[in-house]
Amino acid sequence: MQEGAVLEVRGICKNFPGVRALQGVDFTLREGEIHALMGENGAGKSTLIKVLTGVYTKDDGQIFLKGHEGPVHIKSPEDAQNAGISTVYQEITLCPNLTVAENMYIGRTKGPFTNWRAMNRRAGEILRSLEIPASPTQQLGTCSIAVQQMVAIARAVDMECKVLILDEPTSSLDEQEVRKLFKLMLDLKAKGVGIVFVTHFLEQVYEVCDRITVLRDGQLVGEYVIEELPRVQLVSKMLGKELNDMAALDKGETVSEKEDRGVPVLEAHQLSSTEGIKPFDFQIYKGEVNGFTGLLGSGRSECVRAIFGADKTTGGTVKVNGQEVSIKKPRDAMKYGIGYLPEDRKRDGIVGDLSVRDNIILALQVLRGFFRPISRAQAEAYADEYIKLLEIKTASSETPIKALSGGNQQKVILARWLLTNPNYLILDEPTRGIDIGTKIEIQKLVLKLAAEGKSVTFISSEIDEMLRTCSRLLVMRDRKMVGELTGEDLQQDKIMATIAGGESAS
Repeated sequence: MQEGAVLEVRGICKNFPGVRALQGVDFTLREGEIHALMGENGAGKSTLIKVLTGVYTKDDGQIFLKGHEGPVHIKSPEDAQNAGISTVYQEITLCPNLTVAENMYIGRTKGPFTNWRAMNRRAGEILRSLEIPASPTQQLGTCSIAVQQMVAIARAVDMECKVLILDEPTSSLDEQEVRKLFKLMLDLKAKGVGIVFVTHFLEQVYEVCDRITVLRDGQLVGEYVIEELPRVQLVSKMLGKELNDMAALDKGETVSEKEDRGVPVLEAHQLSSTEGIKPFDFQIYKGEVNGFTGLLGSGRSECVRAIFGADKTTGGTVKVNGQEVSIKKPRDAMKYGIGYLPEDRKRDGIVGDLSVRDNIILALQVLRGFFRPISRAQAEAYADEYIKLLEIKTASSETPIKALSGGNQQKVILARWLLTNPNYLILDEPTRGIDIGTKIEIQKLVLKLAAEGKSVTFISSEIDEMLRTCSRLLVMRDRKMVGELTGEDLQQDKIMATIAGGESAS
């Protein structure tokens, strides 16, 4: 092992059917450092963590830990725990109905009897040493989410962990709670604990981390000292795009560049939501394709969910065609001619056991109300029309949608919203996980809809795709809108510099 290293991973491979999730990945964590593990969705971060914690068994490679002769073999979470690797996940995995001390020692007391006094005393000592504002006898559920995260960390520390993995620990915390968590992390760093910090918040990485390892598509991009990697370069490495590898596109005059664009089809002013979205302004005009861009977790999806009423708003106003309206739930948005294809089609889009036909007519039936059912003959006609229009590959309209490929499922959800004839269509990651041919078809369809006068907001993790379809981009970072790009500014280097925090590409 390298001098000062507490964990070394060499050549780790992990395969799933049809997918190489990790391909020869190396990773080194030193004692007393906070090391960021970065990468976009599908980069391999979660798979690497699950290999380190025994949730997955590696297919190849070696793991070395300080204090162990030769490579260690981690085949279960218990093996990882015994080896000194502890993980605190984004979702709290403790028991809110038990006390703080009980959560710290659950599963660790031996025999049928527990020395409650000794347990509470020991828990109190750890809480005080880490300056965690909680009592050992306090019910965990009465603590804030931040304190619950800290209790999970205290449990890991008491188990004498050498390696602490924090998987998106700040995603549900406010700024004050984040400060407290960072103080605890820095205290643990000072005690020699090696911390792996997984987050999508760039500001936080540059505030507390010493080094960064970047993964992309299951492979190691590189390991960098924080001071030697400007944010714009980090964004470039995560996305796999050099700053100057794409020429500007000549799209001619767009809706966004015309002097007289008319009244916005939809306009939001200082809209904020329960998902931590800071107040933002937004407009879209007839025949325009605009988009939200930013790294995964930046808040791009949460913005459109707030507009559509899928997330609860905490402030701001919305106007449709110049008139202020109240959108409290998705059905309100649908009544105002808004459609929404969600980011996670399996969780929020398709109804797997229903047929292609029933999935297509679902939104229209909701709009009409269930006391005015669509007849079987009409439903068949609608389904046949859109199966032909979008070239959906299915044996028949009776086929369960779960039997279709991902790309064809996506086309069915598109058909669902097109059937409602929306004035404004929100498409969140409409091409994720589908083949290149279908991607191009959907991009062409988006531009065709705009040419017919419909307004479209398009969100994609692929900047190339955004540049091909959008005439205006709204840039998100850390759940806040930080820029708007149009015209000559619609270039890859400008987008990445804005995501990174305004740094130049030099």
